[in-house]
Amino acid sequence: MDAKSFRLLMIGAMYENGGNTTHRFLDGHPQMFVYPFESQLGTRLVTDHLTSTFPVKYRWPVFPLDGTPAGDYRMIIDEEGKVRSRTPFVSKFRDYPFGLSDDDRQRRYVEFVNETGRSTGNNVAAFFRATFEAWTDVQRSGREVVYVGYSPIVVVDAERILRDLPNAHVLHIVRNPWSAFADTSKRPVPLSLEDYLLGWVLNQQHALMFKALHPDRIHVLRIEDVMADPKKELGSLCGTLGLEVTDTLSRPSWNGRTLEQVYPWGTIRTPTLEANRATAMELSPSQRDEIRVRAGSLLDDLDYRTFI
Repeated sequence: MDAKSFRLLMIGAMYENGGNTTHRFLDGHPQMFVYPFESQLGTRLVTDHLTSTFPVKYRWPVFPLDGTPAGDYRMIIDEEGKVRSRTPFVSKFRDYPFGLSDDDRQRRYVEFVNETGRSTGNNVAAFFRATFEAWTDVQRSGREVVYVGYSPIVVVDAERILRDLPNAHVLHIVRNPWSAFADTSKRPVPLSLEDYLLGWVLNQQHALMFKALHPDRIHVLRIEDVMADPKKELGSLCGTLGLEVTDTLSRPSWNGRTLEQVYPWGTIRTPTLEANRATAMELSPSQRDEIRVRAGSLLDDLDYRTFI
C-alpha cells in the first residue's frame, strides 16, 4: 500500500470548531481506521507564509531530501500520540487504555517505507498503517478500508494533501465564530479576539477556495449541522466515499467506546445545538459585535449571519 493506493480522509478545523467532535463521531465506523488522537503530522521543516500564524505540528509534513525512514518518523511531531505512548502519566488521555509502543510503531513504519520508498505521501501512509499495526488493543471489524486523521487548521495545506495522496479526501469542519471564540477563551492562555478571528477567517477562506477548486475531494460541513443530525450529515459524506451509513455515526466514541462527553478530545463537551448557542451567548454584546465585523462576508457564505 503506497501513496497512490492509500485512502485517507483528513479532517481539519479551526480550534474549537468541532474537528475533534466530528472525529469522534466517525470513530466507530466499521470501515474506518480512525486515529485515536489528533494526528499531528507536521515537522520542524515546515516554513512558509503561514508558519507565524499556525503551529507547525498541525501542518502537512515536510521531510529532508537526505533523510532516512527512522529519521523521518522521529521528525513527525504527533505530540498527543507519542506523549500518551511514552509518558502516559502526563497525558490528558491517561484514563483511556491505549496499548501502543512507540518504538514498535517506529519499527513497523520503517519496514513500510523501506517497501514503498520515501516520499511525503508514502511516509504519511506508513505512519497511519504502522499505528494500527502496533496498536494492540484497537477494536477492529476486519472491514476497514479508509484511514481517518484529524489535525486542526490542516485545511490550509489541502492541495498538498491531494497532491501527495491521489486517493485522499479532506473534510473541513466549521463552527460559528461566536461559540468557537467563547470556548477558546476558556483555555489557560487563550488567543486574543483579533488573533483568533484571523485564524478563523484564514481557515474558512482556504476551505471555501479549495472546495471550489476541488469539489469532488474537498468537503465542508458546519458542526451545527453535524450536531443536529450526525448520521445524516456524516452518512452523506460516507456515501460519497463509497462507505456504508451506520448507526455508529449517531454517537461519539473512542476505540468503539461510547463517550458521554467529547472532552478531553476537545473543548466541546456536549455536542448539542442548545449547548452550542448557549456558549455563544457567554460573550459580551461588544465581543459579539466585533466578531461579526471581523468575520465579515464569511458569515453569509457559511449561513451564520442570523445565528445570534
